[in-house]
Amino acid sequence: MQAANWSYPTEVRFGPGRLAELAEACRATGILRPLLVTDPGVVELDICASAMAVLRDGGLEPAVFAEVRPNPVEANVTAGVAAVRQGGHDGVVVFGGGSAMDVGKSVALMVGQSRPIWDFEDVGDWWTRADADAILPVVAVPTTSGTGSETGRAGVITNTETHVKKVIFHPRMLPKVVILDPELTVGLPPALTAGTGMDAFAHCLEAYCAPSFHPMSEGIAVEGLRLVARALPRAHAQGSDIEARGMMMAAAAMGSVAFQKGLGAIHALSHPLGALYDAPHGLTNAVVMPYALAWNREAIEPKIARLAAWLELEQPDFGGFLAWVLDMRARLGVPHDLTGLGVTDDTRFEELTEKALVDPTAGGNPRPLTREGVLEMYAAALAGRV
Repeated sequence: MQAANWSYPTEVRFGPGRLAELAEACRATGILRPLLVTDPGVVELDICASAMAVLRDGGLEPAVFAEVRPNPVEANVTAGVAAVRQGGHDGVVVFGGGSAMDVGKSVALMVGQSRPIWDFEDVGDWWTRADADAILPVVAVPTTSGTGSETGRAGVITNTETHVKKVIFHPRMLPKVVILDPELTVGLPPALTAGTGMDAFAHCLEAYCAPSFHPMSEGIAVEGLRLVARALPRAHAQGSDIEARGMMMAAAAMGSVAFQKGLGAIHALSHPLGALYDAPHGLTNAVVMPYALAWNREAIEPKIARLAAWLELEQPDFGGFLAWVLDMRARLGVPHDLTGLGVTDDTRFEELTEKALVDPTAGGNPRPLTREGVLEMYAAALAGRV
C-alpha cells in the first residue's frame, strides 16, 4: 500500500507504520506534554503502549486519560479537563474510535473556557462564544474506521439530564495533524469492524442524498461509498487485509468531510436510540438505514439509481441498491431490526420521535421529517418491515 500525505481538510499522514511519526507530529503543532485521550478498551491494547512509547522516545512527556464512555457524557469531558490542568498538558492526542475523538476534541476546547459545554452546541454562531486562543492543539490517531471524527470540527456529547446527544462545535477543534495508520485497525474484531464501517457508509450515503448543493462533498461521498463497498466485506472477513483496512480508514475520513453537505433520517433516528439505549452509534445507524432509505425513496430514487450504477450493482436501480444494502448488513452480522439494540416494544417511540425531530441532522433529510414519518420508520424498524 502506497503511503501519502494529504492536506484536505487538514494535514493527513496516510499509510502503514506512520504511528512512528506521532512524536514529530506533536512537536510540529507545538505539543510537548500531550494528554493521550483514549477509551478503557484501547488503553489495554498493545497499540496504545506503542503510541506512548513513540511519544516518550521522541522526548515528550505524555500521560494517558481513558475515562471515556462508548456514548460520551459531559462528566467524561470534565474529568479530561481536570487531567489536562493537573498534568500541565499543552495539547491533546486523541487515540481511538469516535468516543475518544469526541471527548478529546471537546477537552481541548473546554480547558480554556469559562462557559458550560452546552453553550458551544452547533447552533447558529454559538461557536463564537468560545475563547479561540485558549483551545489546545489536537493530533488525531484513529484506531477504527467509522466516525471520521479525525477530520471533523465537532464532538458529540450526551446530555445526561435530557438524554439528548449534542454536537459541540468550533472550527479550531479540527485536529492539526491526522495519522491514518491502517496497521492500528488490524486487530479490530469483526463486529466492531462492521459497526464502525457501516457508520462510515452512513455518513457518505446521507451526504450524497442530502438535497443541498455541495458538489465537492457529494463527489467525496460517492467515492467513499465505493471504497466501503469494496473494502468493508474484505476487512470484516480478513482483519489482516491491510489494503482493505487502509481503504476503510480513507473512507471514514472522507465521510466526515462529505457530511458537511448534510445528514438525515438515519442519524436523526440513530442519535436518540444511542442516547436512550446506550447502543453503539455505528450499529444504530446500520440498523435503521434501510428503513430510512425506504421512507425517503420518492425523493432519492433517481440519485440512488445513479449510485447503484457507479457501484456496478447487478440491478442498478433503487430496488437493487436497497437489496444490496440489506444483503451487506446480513453478511456483516448487523441486526435486522430494533430488537437487536434492546428495543422490545414501542413504549418509548414518542420520546424517540420528539428527540429525532429536533436532532441537528434532521434538517438535511431529502424529505421533510414529520412526526408521523418518524413514527412510521421506528415502527418499521421494530417490525423489520422494509
